[in-house]
Amino acid sequence: MEAQEIIRCKGHPNILGTHLTTFEITREDHLTYNGNCIIGVSADKGCNDLSQQFRSILSHDDAILNTFLTIDNMSVEIQSKGSSQLTLDHPLDMVWRRSTFTCGRTIGICSDYVAATLSRDIIAELKKGKDMTVTLIVTRPD
Repeated sequence: MEAQEIIRCKGHPNILGTHLTTFEITREDHLTYNGNCIIGVSADKGCNDLSQQFRSILSHDDAILNTFLTIDNMSVEIQSKGSSQLTLDHPLDMVWRRSTFTCGRTIGICSDYVAATLSRDIIAELKKGKDMTVTLIVTRPD
């Protein structure tokens, strides 16, 4: 089983990308330096905007989420796990976590990248306000 979602967002001058355990994109259009996990603002989707098919596949413990962050010709792939504990009901935010903690904002757990480990070249482009495409592909065994 597989489903895909595409989210469009953009960077912001206040992006720091220094959080050690998460990264986040949000529908909010503003950002303070306190939001050091936020790497994208003005997203066109929050967790609760994801399709029912995508949500259904991701909400299993054997689901794998591959996230591709793309800015111009730069891209990074992040691998995370889904979980039966995901509610995916937050209207504004999506958070990828290194831990197994879940809440309404969590889209992936056990992520192999967090804000602090993303390429500094990508963070620099986001600080310039560049557009970013976030491609989500969730799979699980049939």
